[in-house]
Amino acid sequence: MTISLPLTSFSESDCKAFEPALKIGMLATINPQGLPHLTLISSLKAGTPTTLLWGQFTEGSSKVNVTTNPNTGFMIMSLDKMLWRGKARWTGTAKTGEDFEWFNNVPMFRYNAYFGIHTVHYMDLIGQTGGAPLPMNAIVLAAVKTMLARSLAPTRGGEQPLNPWTQGLFNKLDNLKFLAFIDTDGFPFIIPVIQAQADGRRGLIFSTGVFSDELAAIPRGSPVAVLGMALTMEDVLVRGEFEGIRRRAGALTGSLRVDWVYNPMPPVAGQIYPPVPLQAVEEF
Repeated sequence: MTISLPLTSFSESDCKAFEPALKIGMLATINPQGLPHLTLISSLKAGTPTTLLWGQFTEGSSKVNVTTNPNTGFMIMSLDKMLWRGKARWTGTAKTGEDFEWFNNVPMFRYNAYFGIHTVHYMDLIGQTGGAPLPMNAIVLAAVKTMLARSLAPTRGGEQPLNPWTQGLFNKLDNLKFLAFIDTDGFPFIIPVIQAQADGRRGLIFSTGVFSDELAAIPRGSPVAVLGMALTMEDVLVRGEFEGIRRRAGALTGSLRVDWVYNPMPPVAGQIYPPVPLQAVEEF
């Protein structure tokens, strides 16, 4: 079942809500192996009622992914917890022009001594959900159900890719977590899973009591990515196989068996799990 997106344009109030630099912007892309990837892109905004744009100031996987597969999913959350999500198709870049100048006059980038926007990316809107408040009451209840399911269900064995720091980030209830999967139309789609918690060291578990219809649309066995982030700008990206929805300790829960962990944080972003063998430096 493809996620339904009723709107094919942004309203004037939507475009205005996307303008502030202080917001959460998220971009879901598909890597060359056909797996979902999630990146924090705070510069994401509407260009026109039917286009989006974002500024690039660092390198990373998402900027490569869009050149090999232009299908993307996006999410924008304002400081007052209004949420917009949708799908878009990447169309190209620019290194000069009005949009380039606009981004580099935003105080966040203009007065930064270390980086500025060097490339503007453009996307055509495919569809979007419209703005809606983040359902905090339902999320709190789902977090409690997740906690009970995690504590009462038996511990399962297998690989243990989540180290204690990663477990702690996912288990902190006020941290943000977002899931991306590839929908049946070939576009990634982003679902908030703030209730998600570590299922021991093997993966993640989350109650499906919020955004339940969207979570039910994820095919069992499909690859999903989950980005966990703290408001202190610490974050971690994990990926693995969605194990479907089943009842654990009386609650309907989804689970993810993690097989890949990535540190997106500077100064040294890189793969954490599976461990990357160290290589000797032979040239100086």
